[in-house]
Amino acid sequence: MDVRITSRETVQPSSQEVHLLKPFKLSFLDQLIPAFYVPLIFFYTQSSNSHFDSAQILARLKESLSKTLNQFYPLSGRTIDNFCIDYYREGVPYIEARVNGCLSDYLQSTELEKLNHLIPCEPFCYFSDPAVIPQLAVQVNIFDCGGIALAMCCSHKIIDASTISAFLRSWAAFSRGSNGEIPHPDLLEASSRLFPPMDSIPPNFLSSTRTLWFKEERYKTRRFVFDANAIATLMFKAKSKSLEHPSRVEALTAFIWKYAMLACASASGILKPSVLCQAVNLRHKMKPRLPDYSVGNLIRFAASAYKPADKDIELHHLAYLLREAMENYNTDYLQSLQGDEGFKVISEKANQVAEFAAKGNAQVYGFSSWLNSGMHQVDFGWGKPSWIGIPGVVSPAFTSLTFLKEIGQEKAVEAWVTLDEKKMTIFEHDHEFLAFASPNPHYDKYAMGLPILHSGFSSSRVPGVLFYFTQTLNCCVLKEVEIWLHDSASVTGLFCKPSPHVQTHCMFFFVQRFFRLQSTLVFELGCQSIFYVVVHADCFPMLCSL
Repeated sequence: MDVRITSRETVQPSSQEVHLLKPFKLSFLDQLIPAFYVPLIFFYTQSSNSHFDSAQILARLKESLSKTLNQFYPLSGRTIDNFCIDYYREGVPYIEARVNGCLSDYLQSTELEKLNHLIPCEPFCYFSDPAVIPQLAVQVNIFDCGGIALAMCCSHKIIDASTISAFLRSWAAFSRGSNGEIPHPDLLEASSRLFPPMDSIPPNFLSSTRTLWFKEERYKTRRFVFDANAIATLMFKAKSKSLEHPSRVEALTAFIWKYAMLACASASGILKPSVLCQAVNLRHKMKPRLPDYSVGNLIRFAASAYKPADKDIELHHLAYLLREAMENYNTDYLQSLQGDEGFKVISEKANQVAEFAAKGNAQVYGFSSWLNSGMHQVDFGWGKPSWIGIPGVVSPAFTSLTFLKEIGQEKAVEAWVTLDEKKMTIFEHDHEFLAFASPNPHYDKYAMGLPILHSGFSSSRVPGVLFYFTQTLNCCVLKEVEIWLHDSASVTGLFCKPSPHVQTHCMFFFVQRFFRLQSTLVFELGCQSIFYVVVHADCFPMLCSL
């Protein structure tokens, strides 16, 4: 793929009054966050009812970005002494690029590394001096055959997931000309009232935070997709007397945490203690609840500690640990974070995590959920994004971090998992993990006019019937289906397309095993042993010899 930069410039707020505004104070929560870029890429495919005039699109995006910066003016400035943001004339770096090829072909690629060519920064790279980096950088990639990849890098010094979602929805509303739908950000609540900045943050705290989150390793990022069937099964497995209704985030986080620990144990020869830090959106925890458009790092981290001596790695136990840590963010604790004593409370918690991690050489994992963030609703005037990606190559100084996000219209969830190279090699080939997770399927919006998940391998299609077997072996026919099989050395999957006269949704399953029974092939599907597809072996010459 050839990406050619055609323009580099800086976009400033369109209103001259912005440049006269006072410096924007950081909250002390912002002060605690290291400066590094979180990248996002929004892919917009060209549909039959959308008109892609690249010159018009580029002009509209640039103009609307300038208007949006009038409201989100701190994103146009630079950080001063880790205390405030000023110099709003510095603006946002804005790059335009042409990409040789078609976006539809690009979306069918399984090479995550290619995503790095579309972004305007080095992702997840630590900057010792926040003053040298913009709060935001944008790159608009126009594909020759139609389609747009809108990429941005957001400095975590002031931007969390809710902040960028609010910014994007405002930018999109300006682009569409929907002035009545433009949200107004709350710029003062966090820093002026709840979490006022400290004159300075103790250097030892900043140093320990940097050591914890930015370790020199050879990291790999891999993408896994969990379909609705897998998520439902994991939620069921995560149930216990202590946790009767685990959420999908808790079930998925516990599941990934479990197999990350097992990969670490396999690589090192010993099961080590482990700490999982979940990002907590304080907006939803505060009473009264803060607006979603409150700007800044209104997040903290709920730490769950696993000790190998306690008990085996059980999914329901890990899920309970996650819930327990999250419930600590109650009204009393949140009030203790506010005012002059807030840093002391956070510092004590951070020291506990650091001591636990150091004592047993514990592994630290970070998790952040972007589910229900509204990012998939961002429409600049040519439809909602077909897919949102994260670059596949991270800085050599990073950490073990997982992002959870939605995938289009499906009830599926993507997990972008970063681990060190040795552990990831074990993790991504664990058959028990892959029974629930699809490794980097590409996103194909063309089959049946719906988003479909599949593995990207060569396929054959045959007629078949999907059966459901109960525990007592009672059998019923669920549907007639058309089977698309995708096969490789490591994973086999079945995409079940309903017959025209059957009004049901399409489904994708992983094959646990399959066997030949006289003139038919029987596939044991999904994450449970009660779903089977039966097809005539004569229709499937490719598998008859297996």
